[in-house]
Amino acid sequence: MNEWTRRLMNRHADKIAVGVLGATGSVGQKFIQLLQNHPYFEVTEVAASPRSAGRPYGQVVQWTLPGNIPKEAARLKLKECQPDLQCAFLFSGLDASVAGTIETDFARAGYTVVSNAKNHRFDADVPLMIPEVNADHLQLMHQQSYGTGKIITNPNCSTIGMVLALKPLMDAFGLQQVNAVTMQAISGAGFSGLAAASITDNVIPYIKGEEEKLETEPLKILGQLNGGKIDEASINISARCNRVPVIDGHLESIQVALQNKPQKKDLIECWTTFAGEPQRLKLPSAPLQPLYYFAEPHYPQPRLHRDIEQGMAVAIGGLRTCNLFDFKFNVLSHNTVRGAAGGAILCAELMKAKGYLQ
Repeated sequence: MNEWTRRLMNRHADKIAVGVLGATGSVGQKFIQLLQNHPYFEVTEVAASPRSAGRPYGQVVQWTLPGNIPKEAARLKLKECQPDLQCAFLFSGLDASVAGTIETDFARAGYTVVSNAKNHRFDADVPLMIPEVNADHLQLMHQQSYGTGKIITNPNCSTIGMVLALKPLMDAFGLQQVNAVTMQAISGAGFSGLAAASITDNVIPYIKGEEEKLETEPLKILGQLNGGKIDEASINISARCNRVPVIDGHLESIQVALQNKPQKKDLIECWTTFAGEPQRLKLPSAPLQPLYYFAEPHYPQPRLHRDIEQGMAVAIGGLRTCNLFDFKFNVLSHNTVRGAAGGAILCAELMKAKGYLQ
């Protein structure tokens, strides 16, 4: 780390200087918004495609989020995604079409990257993190061969909500089979990923690559760390994914088969008492209560419940016994907060608390 970066880190009460890759995209904008006035991190670098570089961020970005662009970020000059940024820690909102190579180049140059892209999620030495679920998987970073650089990944947005609901059930009762049907918000498709005419008054019963992610990512996340590698969980998962005309909030209908045979009240108690390392450590972005259960049969709903605890908590409801499995229930999570930028920021907060960002 050069002296310029060291001074920058000490500008505001020893905040860590961070950069955002893909800063003009939908996830990049959410990073900028959520990192405003963050107690640990200060955005000092923004990077995007070469055609955007060289001008102030506020003059280039087509801001689509509620409220104004944070003034500090608006003044920053956009740079190319090249490993010459004056910070040591990066959040990546890059599209998967370019993220893999760029993130690797930064890690090899000594940067630590927390990525929202899919490219490195199944690298054997890269943690696929949900901080309440598998905080111990951060130890995988010791196996990486990037020198002082590291890569950590955030799971798919639908995976995060589902796994947070499944983790306490798995620990208490054993988890054998899962069937999931998702109703995913249009914001998950990004700015240009979905034409308005195709989703208005419509449901699209296919999202490229989503079912595979939902069927495979939980196995790594719920796996056990064993001698520097992950033994994946032995769970059969089947998923169908649908795009629906909702702005934010992924709703999932889930069926589970459990090894033990609890009662409904046992599942509810598991959810409402669940907590993890972020809650124990009182991390800034951590919800006080990760899971909220609603007894009303028509809850949760995206418009009513996606913003619980600033979008970082998961809402569960509709719990009933199942004729094919043991139980069925609905899960709702905010796909651009908990499922993307907010989840990645929580990963970074956990890394700082655990001493990985010294």
